[in-house]
Amino acid sequence: MRIRNNISSINATRNQGINQGNMSKSLEKLSTGYKINRAGDNAAGLALSEGMRRQIHGLKQAMSNTKDGIGLVNTGEGALTEVHSMLQRLNTLATQSANGTYNSVARENIESERVQLLDEIDRIAESCNFNDIDLFDAKKDSSLPPPPKISDQIPLQIGCSQEETLTVQRYYVSSSAFKLDNIKFTSVEEANDAIPNIKKAVEAVSLIRSDFGSVYTHLEHTHKSLSVNRENLQASESAIRDTSMCDEFTNYTRDNILLQSAQAMMTQANAMSQNVLSLLQ
Repeated sequence: MRIRNNISSINATRNQGINQGNMSKSLEKLSTGYKINRAGDNAAGLALSEGMRRQIHGLKQAMSNTKDGIGLVNTGEGALTEVHSMLQRLNTLATQSANGTYNSVARENIESERVQLLDEIDRIAESCNFNDIDLFDAKKDSSLPPPPKISDQIPLQIGCSQEETLTVQRYYVSSSAFKLDNIKFTSVEEANDAIPNIKKAVEAVSLIRSDFGSVYTHLEHTHKSLSVNRENLQASESAIRDTSMCDEFTNYTRDNILLQSAQAMMTQANAMSQNVLSLLQ
């Protein structure tokens, strides 16, 4: 029997400390929901998890970007719907004015409507924007070639890497761009001359709307793909980083029992030293 060094008590105290530390880690994992709270828990797992988080956040924002892109395309295409409608009305007026049964007063009324329709086409082209970003170039330049012609591009970021981009074309849209700024309906000859130009303008707007429709379809499929990729990455990151609550509760219960056992054994180890006193009686 020794009293200078109580090895049994030291051993019990050491094991108690180990069990106490394990319980603290289990409580941290249970309370945070993460089994990796610091690099010391799993350095490789932490690095992999943070890389996945970067991708997940990028994909989440890319999904938002595609939604914004869809909104932008819908705004432009909606404006062109009205432009198409007005062009169809212009075609009707040109065909009407080309008929020789109308007098000068009637033709003046037709001409007045033509002016109003072209002014509205120009107004739509100049004012159509998405978040203050002009969707069309409404330059009044009669030297422009026949439409549709691309002015420049609006870039969309549709992924979490710099290569994943999609561009929306910005077209020239105006009465001058469509070669309609010089048409008139004041005579049969002028009205007949205007009909081919209006036809080309209708075809040009159809091509622009078709381009917008293609971008819309692209963005819809992109959004679905991003959603699936994000879900799969989130599941993988969760498997690496998140706490398995059932397993951790099991560990916590085990360590709690071991801690209580270590405390009981430390009490017994300390009591053993008291037995020395019995020798002195």
